[in-house]
Amino acid sequence: MHLDLLAIAAHPDDVELTCGGTLLKMAQRGYQTGILDLTAGEMGTRGTPENPCEGSRQGRQAPLRQVA
Repeated sequence: MHLDLLAIAAHPDDVELTCGGTLLKMAQRGYQTGILDLTAGEMGTRGTPENPCEGSRQGRQAPLRQVA
């Protein structure tokens, strides 16, 4: 896969919150863009006490499956 722009961030949603608009604009101009999250957000706070990362994982994987 060829990418013209690759945004790399530590946590899920970091790229979307910091430079999502830039990626969108570049994609609209014909550039191939991608996002690489270095973690799955497993220490996030949207899970349950029994499984702290479950809510974060479910919320993040659905859109990724749509893109893939």
